[in-house]
Amino acid sequence: MLFDTHVHLNADQFDEDVTETIERAKEKGVTEMVVVGFDEKTINRAMELVESYSHLYAAIGWHPVDAIDMTEEHLRWIEELASHPKVVALGEMGLDYHWDKSPKEVQKEVFRKQIYLAKKINLPIIIHNRDADQDIVDILKAEGADQVGGIMHCFGGSLEIARMCLDLNFHISFGGPVTFKNAKRPKEVVKEIPLEKLLIETDCPYLAPHPFRGKRNEPAYVKLIAEQIAELREMNYQELANQTRINAKKLFGIT
Repeated sequence: MLFDTHVHLNADQFDEDVTETIERAKEKGVTEMVVVGFDEKTINRAMELVESYSHLYAAIGWHPVDAIDMTEEHLRWIEELASHPKVVALGEMGLDYHWDKSPKEVQKEVFRKQIYLAKKINLPIIIHNRDADQDIVDILKAEGADQVGGIMHCFGGSLEIARMCLDLNFHISFGGPVTFKNAKRPKEVVKEIPLEKLLIETDCPYLAPHPFRGKRNEPAYVKLIAEQIAELREMNYQELANQTRINAKKLFGIT
């Protein structure tokens, strides 16, 4: 049984076949998924999906690339929606220094506001980090994010950064890149993460694992990620699948 902790079934790429996609995931043993909404459109769609499927849950937040578009009204709206029983986390939030749509200072402010909200309503947070390792860690420390903890989503950083995040009460989640033949660092880091702090995800429709790299990703492929991690850690696949599911359910408060 597998728990995909980060899916975007609310993306346009699934408009034509979301039901079939969910069924294919079930056939591969995916028992739960968290649908992540990161702007007005995708948050609304995430909430529709979790109302329609008993095994889907939502995370809602504001993406750093679009930080410049977030208003105080959006923040209040997210807080209201977060009282829904199937909203299990806030995010994805964080910093993205690859794209330049939103200035760094705006991203940091929006990130801090969302951490503050997570602490207020006591929900874990899902972190998007692109090219911003140290600033992410510094803000998590400064804002006391360890009070709620959360997930370093699709982790691609160094072991040193991973250890800093573990010290801040965060889980480390790995996606498709851990299966890429040339992805030396995630393969090395995933072996060192304590099993009780390890999570798996697809981030579909993005970052499809080998051998589907470059194609549309989907939740069924989380099995390939789990198999690769089990092999790298030299452990039983079923044990890896079960423990990452237990970890996710505990973090998200799902009974």
